Amino acid sequence: MKIGFLGLGKMGSGMAARLAEAGHEVTVWNRSPGKAGALLELGAREAASPAEAAAGAEAVFCMVADDAASNRAWLAEDGAAAVMPKGAFLIECSTISHEQSARLAEEARARHLTYLDCPVNGPPSGARKGELVLLLGAASEDIERARPLLEAISQSILHFGGVGTGTAYKLINNLLGAVHISAMAEAAVLAGKYGIDVETMVEAIRTGPIASPHTMRMSRPMLEGRPADSFALSIGLREKDARYCIAMAEAGGVEMPVGASAHAWYAKSAEAFGDQDDSLLLETVARSAKKT
Repeated sequence: MKIGFLGLGKMGSGMAARLAEAGHEVTVWNRSPGKAGALLELGAREAASPAEAAAGAEAVFCMVADDAASNRAWLAEDGAAAVMPKGAFLIECSTISHEQSARLAEEARARHLTYLDCPVNGPPSGARKGELVLLLGAASEDIERARPLLEAISQSILHFGGVGTGTAYKLINNLLGAVHISAMAEAAVLAGKYGIDVETMVEAIRTGPIASPHTMRMSRPMLEGRPADSFALSIGLREKDARYCIAMAEAGGVEMPVGASAHAWYAKSAEAFGDQDDSLLLETVARSAKKT
């Protein structure tokens, strides 16, 4: 198929590579040029604008940072949506707000495009290996028609319901991650105050009921007062996701005081550590601890 791909960050570059390796004709665009080198070697072509990447495409994927970047890619004067042929798939994989997802769905309907609300779970290494979990909000028949494309970038496809449900779950998921990581940072600082042995606490977490992937990933580095060994998600992006989720909850009349507390830690950390792995949240929590 002829495919456009918008956004070549850590996630997008891996996803675009998988599509090119699957034999599709891929044209890529990134807001800042010069990131397509490895993809060009796989046969992809680089476009100067989203519209150029999307011209004549049967499907266009987007993986960018936030609502503003999503609007730039799809709806700007040289955006992709204006030039896509009727019936083409508009596949938004970015973690955007629920409001932005609804806006894109409306634009897609007006332009006779097929919108797939398709955020993802997984690290950049999983994107490159085709091991992402896709969180779909779309009509079942649309997912089935797009399945060959979706399977090229994923190990699992989870269908949550109609358009908007994929993004709703993704925001809930990432706010839960913020809660787990914030709580682990608080626990690590408190454990240090009371001299709890690091090895014993790591083992207790691993074998106990709180051993989520987030607490396991964060427990040792946080207890040792250092960053995690591998980069997963930046503090800035997690802050944005948590903020979008809380806004979604407010729009739905749901109170989330626990989530709001976790977001507050990320908001405090974003200015100093925004582009760093969110294990660095520990620094903010530690600095806020009262001296004893």
